[in-house]
Amino acid sequence: MRSKIALRSIIVTTRKDIKIYYKKAPVWIFGLLLPVFLFLAFFIGRELDTKQYFPGFLAMSLFFTASSVGPLIIPWEKQAGTFERLLSYPVSLSTMVIGDILAGAIFGAVVSAIVAAVGVAFLAIGVTDAIMLFLFFAAGNLCFAALGTLLSASSGRVPSNTMMLSALVRFPLIFISGVFVPLGQIHGAGAYLAYASPLTYLVDGFNSSLGVDSFVSAFIGILVLVLYSLLFFGLTIVLLRRNLMKGL
Repeated sequence: MRSKIALRSIIVTTRKDIKIYYKKAPVWIFGLLLPVFLFLAFFIGRELDTKQYFPGFLAMSLFFTASSVGPLIIPWEKQAGTFERLLSYPVSLSTMVIGDILAGAIFGAVVSAIVAAVGVAFLAIGVTDAIMLFLFFAAGNLCFAALGTLLSASSGRVPSNTMMLSALVRFPLIFISGVFVPLGQIHGAGAYLAYASPLTYLVDGFNSSLGVDSFVSAFIGILVLVLYSLLFFGLTIVLLRRNLMKGL
């Protein structure tokens, strides 16, 4: 019985987030338009190999889209005065957080799947391992949706503050994770930072799946993304319990 209630709570929370937050402008601005403009600014006017850099763009698109829904949810709920109502329902924080993560992961999966389809159809991007591509899609979306939810866990009731914090976290990651500079060209302290970033393993996994040179085994890459997902989920629960009434 408890498992059925928990499953229903997750589904209801996910559906609620999809109906409300997929329509918010910040989700589309920070999740889709921003990475597109960043990549165009980097790519236009330079004679670069599209096939070599497309996996990085796909990873960046997934990274931004999957992590764009979570930062809005809790601050918006507190600002609208509905967070207290959610706390009064017979559901646990864990099920609420899982529902929020799934909403972000679904958004990231849909948008990044469209980006991947466009690349395969119009840019002649070849898929060398469809199964691994799917696994990295799933692991990456869950990981960065969990990161987005974590960013909102310690916030108050002002969504703009959370989006600023989100930008401060996400922007440095795209410059150290092999998106614009191939991982093989990163040396010294930059290499240590790159391998500490979960985005690095997604970029490398997409490289392997799309026929570009990779440096980390697929098993290690997926394992790291799963471990980061669990870490972000656990930290979200801890921060939510500590700051449960903050901003109410």
